[in-house]
Amino acid sequence: MIGAAMLDTDTQTEQAADAAGRAPDKSADGHYRVLARKYRPGTFAELIGQDTLVRTLTNAIGSGRLAHAFILTGVRGVGKTTTARILARALNCVGEGRTGPTADPCGVCEPCRAIAADRHVDVLEMDAASRTGVDDIRELIDGVRYAPVSARYKVYIIDEVHMLSKNAFNALLKTLEEPPPHTKFIFATTEIRKVPVTVLSRCQRFDLPRVSHAELVRHFSGICEKEGAVAEPDAITMITRAADGSVRDGLSLLDQAIALAGLTEGRLEVTAESVRGMLGLADRALVMDLFDAAVTGNAPATLDRLEAMIRAGADPLVILQDMLDITHGLTRLILVPAAAEGPELSEVERARATALAGQLSVPLLTRTWQVLLKGLGEVQAAPRPEAALEMVIIRLIHSAGLPTP
Repeated sequence: MIGAAMLDTDTQTEQAADAAGRAPDKSADGHYRVLARKYRPGTFAELIGQDTLVRTLTNAIGSGRLAHAFILTGVRGVGKTTTARILARALNCVGEGRTGPTADPCGVCEPCRAIAADRHVDVLEMDAASRTGVDDIRELIDGVRYAPVSARYKVYIIDEVHMLSKNAFNALLKTLEEPPPHTKFIFATTEIRKVPVTVLSRCQRFDLPRVSHAELVRHFSGICEKEGAVAEPDAITMITRAADGSVRDGLSLLDQAIALAGLTEGRLEVTAESVRGMLGLADRALVMDLFDAAVTGNAPATLDRLEAMIRAGADPLVILQDMLDITHGLTRLILVPAAAEGPELSEVERARATALAGQLSVPLLTRTWQVLLKGLGEVQAAPRPEAALEMVIIRLIHSAGLPTP
């Protein structure tokens, strides 16, 4: 049966923390709450990097122009399920005597707390990855006809909706087109192309973009302060790059980095060196040295630097990915010099990249990109990634002496 989960063991702690205006550090049974759960947004104002979505939904709620079905799409960790839960709370909040939906749910009334704890009988969250069949959808459709038990709206949240079978989608179409006025559907997916166009045409679609580098840096720095940790700017930058626009991925890495941090004068200190080791990264300056030596055909210096980086524990695949990033960045820098002012580069990297861009040409960088990109698959498939990376670098050194296209 599709239904809300029972009250979990940490709900009382969550409620107490909500009342105090903060996120709980631990659950009721003493277990640590990971940062991705502890700092999960509870209102639209707390969502980062999704300004268009927030503005549209806020205006729709204020003007009473709420659609009956929404589909949220984007890469993992950008806030699809979180947005669905906030919207469910906004539709059903009764705090401060509210009689209709609000763009600013209070978080303390019974519906808000029940939805946050995943125990509200009228807000039903279904994982389509494990319930893909037409029988599951028929069960959902049978429940749609009944009015909500206690909420203003009955809300169906279907995560990873693209996993539903063709028959399941077909069974849902009529209900999705003309649902009862008390019913709202919220779908979330990372694979929007796998959702039939007949379903998309019945939903209001929101594409959630990756969160920008600058916003992630601010967000992670703020969380470090709340956690009583001191993080070096380069450490936050490395974590942000590795997150690749995903807030959840970044918070998982930050959680690990804080756990790895050592106490300095009674404070947790997250250093660039510790994060580099945790992620299997080579120093960005060393990668630039390696890149410079390779594209200028200096074989002894290139192989010596590569061997030193591998010996220090750098991941061969990460080295190659960093070299691809450098190639892309330098090409953009040649064509658009203002790109050097972006927040992704430190002062040292900016100066070094500007110097390299002045020495290289776009045809050379284009050929370098092709060599490295082909080598990426070879390193991933090789039984010894270190040897495969060395062969890719040797190919790059050899190509430095060839005429450009």
